[in-house]
Amino acid sequence: MKGGQSVNHFTPEIDLHQEILELKKKKNAVLLAHFYQRPEIQEVADYVGDSLGLSQAAAKTDADIIVFAGVHFMAETAKILNPTKKVLLPDLSAGCSLADSCPPEAFRPFVKAHPEHLVVTYINCSAEIKALSDYVCTSSNALKIISAIPKTAPIIFAPDKNLGSYLIGQTGRDMLLWEGSCIVHEAFCIDKLLELYHKHPDALIIAHPESEEHILKIANYVGSTSAMITYVKRHPREKYIVATEAGILHEMQKEVPGTILIPAPAVEDNSCACSECAFMKTNTLEKTYRCLRDETPEIKVPETIAKKALVPIERMLKLSK
Repeated sequence: MKGGQSVNHFTPEIDLHQEILELKKKKNAVLLAHFYQRPEIQEVADYVGDSLGLSQAAAKTDADIIVFAGVHFMAETAKILNPTKKVLLPDLSAGCSLADSCPPEAFRPFVKAHPEHLVVTYINCSAEIKALSDYVCTSSNALKIISAIPKTAPIIFAPDKNLGSYLIGQTGRDMLLWEGSCIVHEAFCIDKLLELYHKHPDALIIAHPESEEHILKIANYVGSTSAMITYVKRHPREKYIVATEAGILHEMQKEVPGTILIPAPAVEDNSCACSECAFMKTNTLEKTYRCLRDETPEIKVPETIAKKALVPIERMLKLSK
C-alpha cells in the first residue's frame, strides 16, 4: 500500500481482458476455466466447465497453447491429453487439498496390498495417482464409470471418501475407500446451514457429492457442478441454497438471472460467509495475462507417467461419450 492506495503493476490504460483476447488470437491459444475461478477469468475464457467438460475440451482443442485457469491436477490432465502442446497454469501454487490427501508414496503400497482390486480414481488427484489407476472419473460421470465395471470386480476408490461413500449408496457396490477429502466441501457447517434453511424454508438445498454425508442427507438434490447448474436451469422459479465452492454462483446466476441463489455457510467466519477454495482463487486476471504473455509457468509431466495416466483418462472419456 502507498498513500492508502493499492499498488498496481499495470497502468490504468491497460485493459487486461482485451489484452488476453488479443494474445489468445495471436498465439492460437485457448483459455479453459473451471466454474470455481474468479468471475473476471470466467468472462474471458473460451470454455468454462467442470472437470469432465474441461477434460473433453482439452482433448479436442486444436490450439497450440492451453492456458488452464484451474488447479494443478487439471492442467496436468490437459498436458497428458496434449503431450505436444504447451500447457500453462497462471499460478503454480494452485494446488488441491484433495489431491494432496493421496500422496503416491502412500497410495502405491495400498494398491499393491489389494492386487485383485480395480482402481478407480477421482480426477482430483496427481498424474502419479492416475498412472496407478484403471479408471479415472469425475463427479459428473462417476456413477456411469462404476456401473460399467463388472459387479464381480472389487474396487478401490480414491481419493475422496465422501464421493466414494455417496457412490456406494447409489450403486450398492462394496468399494474400498481411500481416506481423502476436500477441505472446501468439508467446511460446510450443518448448524449454520440448518439455521439458514429456517430463514429460507422455501429454498431447496443442492449439494456437491464431495460434501460430508450429513450435508447430503438434507440436500434436495446432489450433483456435480455442471449437474447443479442444469438442475437450477430446469427449475428456475425455485430459491436455492448452494453447497459447493461459491465460484459456481457466477455462471449459475448468468443462467438463471431471476433466481435467488444463497451460498451454503462455512464453519469459518470469513468475508463471504461461504466456502471458497483458496487454491482456485490464487489465479487472477493479471496472472492469466502474464502467463499467456510470457508463456510460463508451463506444466510438464514425465513421459513414463503421462503414458500410464493417459490409459484410464481415455477410458473415462470413451465411457462418457
